[in-house]
Amino acid sequence: MSLSTLPTPASGPVQVVAPVLDVVVPVYNEEIDLEPCVRRLHAYLAAEFPYRFRITIADNASTDSTADVARRLTETLPGVSSVHLTQKGRGRALKHVWSHSDAAVLAYMDVDLSTDLGALLPLVAPLISGHSDLAIGSRLARGSRVVRGAKREFISRSYNLILRGTLSARFSDAQCGFKAIRADVAERLLPMVEDTGWFFDTELLVLAEKAGLRIHEVPVDWIDDPDSRVDIVATAVADLRGIVRVARGLGSGRLPLAALREQLGRNPLPVAGVPTGLTGQLLRFAAVGAASTLAYLALFAVLRTATGPQWANLVALLVTAIGNTAANRRVTFGVRGADSVLRHQAQGLVVFAVGLGLTSGSLALLHTLTAPATALELGVLVVANLVATGLRFLLLRIWVFRATRSAMNTTPRTVGIP
Repeated sequence: MSLSTLPTPASGPVQVVAPVLDVVVPVYNEEIDLEPCVRRLHAYLAAEFPYRFRITIADNASTDSTADVARRLTETLPGVSSVHLTQKGRGRALKHVWSHSDAAVLAYMDVDLSTDLGALLPLVAPLISGHSDLAIGSRLARGSRVVRGAKREFISRSYNLILRGTLSARFSDAQCGFKAIRADVAERLLPMVEDTGWFFDTELLVLAEKAGLRIHEVPVDWIDDPDSRVDIVATAVADLRGIVRVARGLGSGRLPLAALREQLGRNPLPVAGVPTGLTGQLLRFAAVGAASTLAYLALFAVLRTATGPQWANLVALLVTAIGNTAANRRVTFGVRGADSVLRHQAQGLVVFAVGLGLTSGSLALLHTLTAPATALELGVLVVANLVATGLRFLLLRIWVFRATRSAMNTTPRTVGIP
């Protein structure tokens, strides 16, 4: 439930021109700092920003006179609006405002203005041009200048190390309150973000990165606010819970990142004579193949003690083929979710039949020529499997996952500037 002065569709012949940039300032009980912050931000945008803009004050259920200050600012400053939410949560406020905004680029910054405003135009310029999808201010990037205590520095760097270790995040600073996103990207990404508090930023960035979106980082000048009201312990616990939840979502395939990647993701630039993404796919396929081969050989050796070589080969190949297709689907070709999983497995079994023909034919030829020991059988199967593996990669790449890869070859859209 919220009361808002955000733009609503106009009636009659009146034409409302949407701003290019909407800067959200989320606040809770900031009756003292709100007015100087907004006036400083408004003065900067009016003097330095070359496009139409809006400043939106997002009041997170404040219990002091913050709402009155916000109302006064909307009445005295052009391009300032406000929204009052009846529930707390920075993520909830940002999601609400961004979801209802008509601006092409959406941003937010903390009310203390710890980040120097000189970084705002470099932050949003790549989004306005369409070069990037999201942009973040980074206190940990080379060239940034930061003034803060040792405790906060340690916490910030530790948090980002945790993100890199658990979620393989590559962005450098998840917590800096200075971020922006293209509206068309936000429209598709925000429904997937569940957190309503401080973890909102991290979850948004992780999902964007996993979907193949481009994140632009801007080194910032940042001075710590000694009067910060953030409960560090409670926030840290909530963040760790959020990391576990997101990791589970990514691991289970519950998040529809494949569809988002098809719509918005960016592929590597093509290189003459080299299919897109071939090097990375080969490395991942080799790792999956090595694990599958070891599993196959171990399973064949166990089954061979109880049955003939052909049956042992058939069962070992069938079991490992199903696991291999599932692993390559997810790891090598980056396909997530349940869409087309049965088709992929069926096509994988066809590829398996080709491999079975190669390995079974090799065994049949070997037994025609001699009565081999188990060690020789294994040696012949290793060679046959190497050939089958190369053929398997080609069939997976050009047949099984071809449609998925083709759908991902989308061209990034440029944000239109009226």
